[in-house]
Amino acid sequence: MTEPRDGRGGPATRRHTAQVPGQRTAGTDGRRPPGGRAASRDRDSRAPDATARTAGSRNRGGPHSRRRRTRPAGRGRRLLKIAAICLSALIVVTAGVGWWFYDHLNGNIDSVALDGMGGSETADEFGRTPINILVMGSDGRTDAADCKLGGGCSKTGIQKGSNADVEMVVHIAADRSNATIMSIPRDTMTDIPACTDKETGRSTPGYYGQINSALQYGPACQVATVHQLTGIPIDHFIKLDFSGVVKMSDAVGGVSVCVSDDVYDTYSHLKLSKGEHTLKGEAALQFVRSRHGFGDGSDLGRTVSQHIFLSAVMRKFKSAGTLTDPSKVYSLADAATKALTVDDGLDSVKKLVSLAAQVNKVPARRMTFTTMQTAPDPNNDERVVVGPGAKELFATIAHDQSLTTGSGKKSAAASATATPSPTPTATVPPSQISVTVQNGTGITGRAAAVADALARQGFASGGGTGNALSPASATTLTYGPGQKAEAQTVAEALGLPSSHLKQGSGTGLVLVIGSDWTDGTSYPDDGGQDDGSAPAPADTKAAVADAHAQTADQAKTCAKVSTYKTVSLNGVAMTPSQAYATARDVPDSDE
Repeated sequence: MTEPRDGRGGPATRRHTAQVPGQRTAGTDGRRPPGGRAASRDRDSRAPDATARTAGSRNRGGPHSRRRRTRPAGRGRRLLKIAAICLSALIVVTAGVGWWFYDHLNGNIDSVALDGMGGSETADEFGRTPINILVMGSDGRTDAADCKLGGGCSKTGIQKGSNADVEMVVHIAADRSNATIMSIPRDTMTDIPACTDKETGRSTPGYYGQINSALQYGPACQVATVHQLTGIPIDHFIKLDFSGVVKMSDAVGGVSVCVSDDVYDTYSHLKLSKGEHTLKGEAALQFVRSRHGFGDGSDLGRTVSQHIFLSAVMRKFKSAGTLTDPSKVYSLADAATKALTVDDGLDSVKKLVSLAAQVNKVPARRMTFTTMQTAPDPNNDERVVVGPGAKELFATIAHDQSLTTGSGKKSAAASATATPSPTPTATVPPSQISVTVQNGTGITGRAAAVADALARQGFASGGGTGNALSPASATTLTYGPGQKAEAQTVAEALGLPSSHLKQGSGTGLVLVIGSDWTDGTSYPDDGGQDDGSAPAPADTKAAVADAHAQTADQAKTCAKVSTYKTVSLNGVAMTPSQAYATARDVPDSDE
């Protein structure tokens, strides 16, 4: 570094430029002899810093003392420059790592457009809107990892299609004070709408079938099917496969669950002793897949154990150590983006983080898990149809009603679940009710379409179909004296508001389809009553009756192990507990 040139150097600065007059005597080799002022000048020109320091130390009051006071300022500027360069480099590197991390996570996400197939939300009086997400668990064996986890590929190989064996509508209230998570059993029979999967090109004109099969025509088709069945607008979807469940359970460090007894499901391979366990990886997948180990051995029992599992996940997410540990946050973000397929409204890390923040606002005590009420399918003992009470449950979600009180008490859910109140729709079974359906729309085939839908739900045939005597602007269901309960059962099955029912003087039930119902087999939800007023509140007790309602804060709830002979070991049918005792050589899932 050169000397300062700001005019403050004084005589010390001038020593490098001034010429000293007088005789110059050369040595024998032609060089100047050492010593003297010439030697001093020569040393100054070669090592000005060292000379200045030496002179300064000898002459603390002389001209070199100014040089000594100037030097630290130069050194300080040099250090500041070095520090600035290092800081800039650090910022660039940090920003680069941050951008790589963000871009890396975004690159993990697989997304699909919904194209409005899930309907749209209605804002409340403050302009806030609820969020409804369809969470799907796919049974697809679409790669080697899922084939290994799910099995069944030894004969078929890697498969192309998949079914939505887990379906949950996650509703987050507009004010973020509460949430409802409603499971839809995979064995539910319903109408699948016309769909085309943009990725595969596979399409269907629509059919009546098992609800989980809609995923074969793409996630958007599954969303459209649930929206059509429930009337609930679906904003987003999240889909996980087998390996996704494994990755997420590992990322949270395991999920704590409890089982009421020893259990060995020989189909999902879940094997646990009575009590509490922390499940990771494949053990977690075995738990959420087990349908023979819990309840009555059907998909209904499985939804309850899945609620217990997800409640534990929610508590783990909200625990202090999860979201404050950078390594856990990275593991969660990396696992989530690798494990999920989402709609294009959730196709970035920023959007997913925002959604997680919205969910995190809801207290665990105000997250209610329920299962859609079902009834046996009259045409197939292994399938179910929408049951009494389901319409009320759908309405609570569609109209943004909470199933818990402001304090988090589960009075409505607990009382309704413990002592279900019989509803009028349950007093007369569909098989004992026949309906005459008349078309007042002028659209060919409307009466036949609705009549077929009633027949599929188990209603008796014989009522017949035909055209109404005159065009009708509004749909009406007329019933005879003493047949109100039968009319309510029909209205429940069709989603027809009670204001469309009226008593007539004749006998039997006559449904006249008006121009307010021009397509579909479920009455369109207009979001309000006929007089244009706000929608009537749903009956929350009826909504959770027989819906297995529980809240996410119930940490001590154990999954009820089936007491039926739902599994088989060495060709012998037995209960899951008997299978556990017999299979001593099979290690437990959490070992």
